[in-house]
Amino acid sequence: MDPTNLPQRNTPHWSLYQRECFESGTKDHKLPPFNTHPDELEDLARQRLSSGGWSYASCNAGLGTTHLANRDAFSHYHIIPRMLVDTNQRDTSIELFGKKLSAPICFSPVGINKIYHPEGELPVAKVAGELGLPYTLSTAGSVSIEDAAAYNARGAAEGCAGGKGAQYEDGLRWFQLYLPHQEDLATSLLKRAANSGFEACIMTLDTWQLAWRHLDVALSNYGFYRGIGAEMGLGDPAFLELLKQRGIDKDADAKAVGRTWIDQIWHGKAFSWERIPSVIQEWKELSGGKPFLLKGILSVEDAIRAKEVGCDGIVVSNHAGRQVDGSISSLEALPAIVDAVGSQMEILFDSGVRGGSDVFKALALGAKAVMIGRLWIYGLSIQGEEGVRHVLRSLLAEFDILMNVGGFRTIGEIDRSAIRPSAVIPSANGRL
Repeated sequence: MDPTNLPQRNTPHWSLYQRECFESGTKDHKLPPFNTHPDELEDLARQRLSSGGWSYASCNAGLGTTHLANRDAFSHYHIIPRMLVDTNQRDTSIELFGKKLSAPICFSPVGINKIYHPEGELPVAKVAGELGLPYTLSTAGSVSIEDAAAYNARGAAEGCAGGKGAQYEDGLRWFQLYLPHQEDLATSLLKRAANSGFEACIMTLDTWQLAWRHLDVALSNYGFYRGIGAEMGLGDPAFLELLKQRGIDKDADAKAVGRTWIDQIWHGKAFSWERIPSVIQEWKELSGGKPFLLKGILSVEDAIRAKEVGCDGIVVSNHAGRQVDGSISSLEALPAIVDAVGSQMEILFDSGVRGGSDVFKALALGAKAVMIGRLWIYGLSIQGEEGVRHVLRSLLAEFDILMNVGGFRTIGEIDRSAIRPSAVIPSANGRL
């Protein structure tokens, strides 16, 4: 785009990042931080990370067939471009839970970010705030709830001041809940999230136990058991009381602290549908009625049940292929779920997104917004805050340009008429 000939838009001209990259390389002889093609991104992250960091970032369940199915599913659909459409004033914004988002892209919750970068989740939360995109903090995160909120707000304030895309000076953040075994710990975490301005709670359902991930097991690669990633617990009075009861010195035995923390919020106890209404009620009471979602829904029956028990939305997700080997792909599950409950609740999509066309296809099949994880993990691993920013600005520019050259003016125009399924699903190449 020519910046001297830009029409007024309701959302940032994300596509100008392309021009910025070209100009900085030719005028100032400063190339972009790195190549954001997913294959190149993966290779560079592998070079930068420790063996354990790379293993945890890249491992999938079992043989990795669900991971490959996620990528194959996108190849099954093709976009139908439209010509002679005036897309100069296109609008990438959506309304979600009463909030305006600058684009239909959200940060997926990813735990223990300190194995990817010393600052953990903090730079990720900050960049999300800058760009006006929802940031989701995992219960398995390696910083405190309060610090993540503060960095998200800091990024949002800078984004508002600099016109980078932020819509809210305090940021927009969601809290992903792994429901602890102990009710007092669950209450404490939810209260801290509500008090820290988190606008929604997303409870993940598919991780009662880690799947069998061959490389992680071979390396004994589990950060919490190595004493990394319990910061959220160490800032929680209910968890500190538990450590005291068990005689664990929080300053002297980091490995025992890490094991105790993750065992309390993650391992060994599956919950049934009967537990969900009380969790929803508690979050609503603590947060003043803010949205509650379930993540990990892949069947129509579960989607309907989620609506019946009072959820405001769901995330169609197979945990990026990291939990159930041989599972249905998330994209394959999406259309039927949208048809069943899409008019009654908000449906988000997660798993396998690698580029602007993937975002487009998930929206066309009925997702309200798309969540991404591994892309920003790799950016964080490569270059910290600037790496996350470069990856996200590149994805936003790619999506914005796709709308421009494809002939789509608004997100609302991206529906099933904009894509066509192919007759043959190509096989995956084994990479991203």
